[in-house]
Amino acid sequence: MPVCNNLTHLLHSELSIREKKMEVPVIDFGELDGERRSETMALLHGACEKWGCFQIENHGIDKSLMEKVKQLVNQHYEENMKDSFYESEIAKGLQNKNLTSDADWESTFFIWHHPKSNIDEITNLSDELRKVMDAYIDKLIKLAENLSELMCENLGIEKDYIKESFSGSKGPSVGTKVAKYPQCPRPELVRGLREHTDAGGIILLLQDDQVPGLEFFKDGQWVEIPPSKNNTVFVNTGDQMEVLTNGRYKSALHRVMADKNGSRLSIATFYNPAGDAIISPAPKLLYPNRFRFQDYLNLYATTKFAEKGPRFESMKRMVN
Repeated sequence: MPVCNNLTHLLHSELSIREKKMEVPVIDFGELDGERRSETMALLHGACEKWGCFQIENHGIDKSLMEKVKQLVNQHYEENMKDSFYESEIAKGLQNKNLTSDADWESTFFIWHHPKSNIDEITNLSDELRKVMDAYIDKLIKLAENLSELMCENLGIEKDYIKESFSGSKGPSVGTKVAKYPQCPRPELVRGLREHTDAGGIILLLQDDQVPGLEFFKDGQWVEIPPSKNNTVFVNTGDQMEVLTNGRYKSALHRVMADKNGSRLSIATFYNPAGDAIISPAPKLLYPNRFRFQDYLNLYATTKFAEKGPRFESMKRMVN
């Protein structure tokens, strides 16, 4: 084999290996009460720091309930949303190849849950879907609160810090974007949803188990998120988590690709700060600031061979 062809083969092999390794972390919540708790907590911490997203299995939510939510949402889309979407301006624009750059190939509605629900005001929702969705969200909020406490534990801050920071005067804000990314005849011309980070806090996604499309940006490349088998919950962190953690936990860039072969379901619930919540980095996660360098050197002289974290904490106490 010529040298150049051999080199090309090696480069392709290395790329394939790297792509295979780029798999979103899976956190098994069933391990949190067992011998592997510390390992599971470390995996969660790494996922928040390095990915800004992960999947949760054994989350404790009844999977038959999750299946019912998906079934009823799909039924609602077929009966009330599908025809109007394909008659919409974006669908006509795609046919005429006359799309603007700010178009998204999606059909959506939004449900507010807390502090005040609007689910009874949304037209054409069946009573069964309202009831099942409310039951699912009650469980999901408990999962979000549990997850926020685990994050706080990993960050070394009070376990209720995230919840209290999000609460404002009426508690955290919780809402769900229900979306279908319809089958698209020309997916090369449009995104299902353009590249963005999420504005809020912790996002918990119940997604399609067959049709792909979700992608996250990691280390210079787009990583495909596979459909969620066995009703795992996909989680990503939003901009306010990055602010609150002083950059420790990232909000990751992501997008949805349109698909030629099927329609993708996405039920994304946002556990967000209240509108009047005041957001700032947790003081414990801030670096020391506004100190004299000589004071730092004096402390360094006696702690040079110790961990730097406690040294930073000492400097913060000195400044305060």
